[in-house]
Amino acid sequence: MTTIIDFNKPELLGKELEYVAQAYEKNHISGDGYFTRLSQNVLEQTLGVPKVLLTPSCTHALEMAALLLDIQPGDKVIVPDFTFVSTINAFALRGAIPIFIDIRPDTLNLDESLLEQHISPRVKAILPVHYAGVSCEMDRILEIAGRYSIPVVEDNAHGLFGKYKGKFLGTFGVLATQSFHETKNISCGEGGALVINDPALIERAEIIREKGTNRSRFFRGMVDKYTWVDVGSSYLLSDILAAILYAQLEKHQIIQSRRKQIWEYYYTNLTTWSNENNIRLPIVPEHCEQAYHMFYLLLPDLSTRQALIQHLKERGIVAVFHYQPLHLSEMGRKYGGKPQDCPVTEKIADQLLRLPFYNSMTRQEQDAVIQALYDFRA
Repeated sequence: MTTIIDFNKPELLGKELEYVAQAYEKNHISGDGYFTRLSQNVLEQTLGVPKVLLTPSCTHALEMAALLLDIQPGDKVIVPDFTFVSTINAFALRGAIPIFIDIRPDTLNLDESLLEQHISPRVKAILPVHYAGVSCEMDRILEIAGRYSIPVVEDNAHGLFGKYKGKFLGTFGVLATQSFHETKNISCGEGGALVINDPALIERAEIIREKGTNRSRFFRGMVDKYTWVDVGSSYLLSDILAAILYAQLEKHQIIQSRRKQIWEYYYTNLTTWSNENNIRLPIVPEHCEQAYHMFYLLLPDLSTRQALIQHLKERGIVAVFHYQPLHLSEMGRKYGGKPQDCPVTEKIADQLLRLPFYNSMTRQEQDAVIQALYDFRA
């Protein structure tokens, strides 16, 4: 059947194409151009952070974080088992050994009650992931990290403009990363950002991002030529993509408002159905202001989840599952992962189903999804 409702749809919201043309007119479409600076300034001012650096992806921002923390072979990093591979892969590239921690059954975030038992002198970073844009329990995580002097790097790919106890996500750790992939609330197709909350890391971050050179200091007139001074790579976002990003950032309040409406309409209209069919809807603690990144269901088991995916597909509706347990992946097993190491993750991975959710989603499309769910018989 022809797809009538996709899982995701990228959308032009305002001046994206106009700004792309302006980037060409300014004769600067490579990294660190006019729209890169504008986008970084908006994020810095809105979040209230010392520095934001745009990157080609959230993955690249995570790689920069690993370099900034001087991760060495044999160092250990703590990561939730239920996350995208980039969260840990960026650190594994530096030779780090992952410690996979199970997730909370309510928010599906790193279970902070399991954190301290995995602390050792070899742990050099803790990587909380704000799943679905709902915050981890940052007070407890930061308390433990602070007691052992372990830096925290927030993977905030899902959580831009979400909050924990009134404070923006991505502003708690020494570093945080953002994603502007096409599936995110605010998107430029591919893109990311490194949020630097410790000013002492800014200068080296600029060097790493510029292939290990002090090029940024040169352009500020601080040195008369630039040269190779550290390790690094090309972690700059094209100003063409930054132009698209800036147009979306201009509309971020409209985007967040619209996504809140979509999320709440799903929740309101699926509550009775979910209770009657032993299906769980997302849980958002009262002290968390979510980013409205996704809407998911937790089905009773894998077979029911797969049957529902097929049922929706037959209606022309694309719904998808999400992460598989990292500790059971081919690479995870090489690091010692084995069945039942993270039982909550293993269960959730079989149950979770993400519903279509995008900025331009109409009420008619939502009603079609909701009706298809009501018509489902396991």
